[in-house]
Amino acid sequence: MMLTRRELFQTGSAALAGAALAGRPLPAAETAATRRLSEGWEHYRGPLAGIWEVWRGKAAAANVTWDKVAMPHCFNAWDAVDPDRPYYQGPAWYRTTLQIDNPLAGGRTLLHFEGAGQNSEVFVGLDSIGRHIGGYDEFTFDIAGRTAEVQIAVLCDNSRSTQTIPSDQADFNRYGGLYRHVNLRYVPAISLERVLVDSTVDARGATVSVAARLHNPTDRSDNLRIETHVTDPSGHGVYTATQSLDSWSGPRQIATFAVPNPQLWSPKTPNLYSCSVRLQSPHGEHCVEERCGLRFFEFPPHGVFYLNGEKLFLRGTQRHEDHAGLGAAMTDSLIRREMQLIKQAGANFVRLAHYQQSRLVLDLCDELGLLVWEEIPWCRGGVGGDAYKEQSRRMLRNMIDQHRNHPAVVFWGLGNENDWPGDFETFDPKAVRAFLSELNGIAHHEDPSRLTSIRRCPFAKDVPDVYSPSIWAGWYSGRYTEYKSSTEKEVAGVDRMLHIEWGGDSHARRHSEDPDRIVAQIAAGQGVEEKDRAYLPSGGQARASRDGDWSETYICNLFDWHLKEQENMPYLAGAAQWVFKDFSTPGRPENPLPCINQKGLLERDLTPKEGYYVFQSWWAEKPMAHIYGHSWPVRWGRVGESKMVKVYSNCATAELFLNDKSCGVKERRSQDFPTAGLRWLAPFQPGENHLRVVARKGSHEVTDEIRFLYQTETWDKPAALVIEETARARNIVTLLARLLDAKGVPCLDARNVVRFSVAGDGELFENLGTGTGSRQLELYNGRAMIRVSLKGAQMVVGVSAGGVASGFCTIRA
Repeated sequence: MMLTRRELFQTGSAALAGAALAGRPLPAAETAATRRLSEGWEHYRGPLAGIWEVWRGKAAAANVTWDKVAMPHCFNAWDAVDPDRPYYQGPAWYRTTLQIDNPLAGGRTLLHFEGAGQNSEVFVGLDSIGRHIGGYDEFTFDIAGRTAEVQIAVLCDNSRSTQTIPSDQADFNRYGGLYRHVNLRYVPAISLERVLVDSTVDARGATVSVAARLHNPTDRSDNLRIETHVTDPSGHGVYTATQSLDSWSGPRQIATFAVPNPQLWSPKTPNLYSCSVRLQSPHGEHCVEERCGLRFFEFPPHGVFYLNGEKLFLRGTQRHEDHAGLGAAMTDSLIRREMQLIKQAGANFVRLAHYQQSRLVLDLCDELGLLVWEEIPWCRGGVGGDAYKEQSRRMLRNMIDQHRNHPAVVFWGLGNENDWPGDFETFDPKAVRAFLSELNGIAHHEDPSRLTSIRRCPFAKDVPDVYSPSIWAGWYSGRYTEYKSSTEKEVAGVDRMLHIEWGGDSHARRHSEDPDRIVAQIAAGQGVEEKDRAYLPSGGQARASRDGDWSETYICNLFDWHLKEQENMPYLAGAAQWVFKDFSTPGRPENPLPCINQKGLLERDLTPKEGYYVFQSWWAEKPMAHIYGHSWPVRWGRVGESKMVKVYSNCATAELFLNDKSCGVKERRSQDFPTAGLRWLAPFQPGENHLRVVARKGSHEVTDEIRFLYQTETWDKPAALVIEETARARNIVTLLARLLDAKGVPCLDARNVVRFSVAGDGELFENLGTGTGSRQLELYNGRAMIRVSLKGAQMVVGVSAGGVASGFCTIRA
């Protein structure tokens, strides 16, 4: 049996994620009337002369080949991280044939898109039934009146444009495709378009109000029977009412009631109430079920954040909708695994960057107890014309309307890095500030119960309720030891501050015996903000982003220092590390993994890096212990030299064993950097070594162990690459390339750029944007890995780098 690419992308890290969370089911009354359109689609990437060319079948133009695809589908899944050419930006088409069998006399048939990139036009047969501008908010088209078999075509276009958001200067791909679910829904002639649940909660109790908006495109005037039923988190009824109302337009309040002694929603107790609204009319019955959480928060000026009357430090990370081999078309199971890993890291807060994300993400934040900052994709470039502004307004209103029932959401983000010029001939800070003020007013009008926010726009930092400056201590500027003093100054300058985005890049599997040597090269006192395009690989003052080794070792020290300091910053309301998982971006072709922002705690396929366990050691409640270096197979040094061993753990004590001999017991002390005191200097023996730690927290005991080689032989100038097979599972073969000197000694600090190639009966698993799935990448400690798929009798895999002899490996069935 052979694995498909899609199957491979969904495996590999499954064991690390634990049991998948159950997805939110469709409401019972909607299940039979809603069909997810996952199969039966065909796709063509490129321009066509018109809609007739989609359907003329055998007479289609030359060079137009339609591929069978499953939804969701991103047409940049493969080329987003291609090291040799830019990703495709342009039109692409989808087509399918549907059997329409609406059981409701006079009922409506709806095509519901959960998100499509970036601009879409939908056709039924040869007729255009509507367009949608924007890649991330949901939209629905009514195709009532069509029966039996209908042909559906969708044009998705992600072409570059300065008059749409997000800007092409944004540090992420403007993905194209039907990369979220498409649903077919049958509803009566009058149905429920939206049910909105609001609550007012304080220490005395809660008051809940329910409003509804109808879908009634033919303006029918009918008497409606409305049943509202609300249950608590245990399923017990707390409110039931039935009423008769004439049909209406716009939102209408249909229920208001008190909930004494509410079960409050919080990260530790994510209690969810259920609100079911059933509409009955002469045209049929329609039911919508929404979940809500009862909670209240306060964020007083120059204060910190309180949830349900208790201080809560927001421990956060951030997320892009992006995955190896899939682009934006993440499967539900992958989304569940990712969100569960965020929770298992100990986070209670997540910023959804830089756009409205899928409804499943918000559902899981509700279920897991993750507070949310969600924002629109007004990101960099300036302010465009009327169409640009109207798209921004509409996407803000849609995001609030579609996600306001989620108790997890606390902050509506109005933009990101809007002080960044470049899309227009002139950059006018006054115009940016004025438009930001307008969006701020819209957000408060649409949802007075939540706060507005923005990151990095210093000339407008007083406009939204919450502001985050740019603080990148130890990465884009300054030393990481300057974090606390720099943050203290920024907090004093705004009413409410969260520190959104901090951290740095790390090349997975690259480690260092001397990670902090870069610190001495960086001048203290130069500031710690990202300035003068500090992400670029040249120019400016010395900085870790340009001059550092991009090792996991350095970035773990940076993480560890920040987390240590945050323990003693009572004036800081919260912070969110950038970013949870590596993601693709066209603006970083020079990175060790081309076109990948490598600041993730996980690789792009959900494989944890060492930094993930640093966060667990500070945030997680479940006892854990992790010896640094699980992906460091060969350490190096002199014979008899003592080397540092670091253990990340949230336990009170830990005992380290080297080759079955105790190195002593250490106590965890939070301010003892690094690793809160859980570190040892140990003399490794040449050859294989075995490390084991036993950590204890109360009556709980956890262990971890690693094996590695210790190389004492020094190396000379790199001379040749060698490549060999290291593992095989069915038809998937893993290969390891190493760089050696002329005597055959591994060059363990080599960072050469290497390229893999293949000839014969097989193909590389490439363009995944991971350390084991890229045909071009920098070596990590003189090594690089690649997986290949053997599709016949034999294949030859080569690896090359400038100035050294290439290596080859023959693989046979």
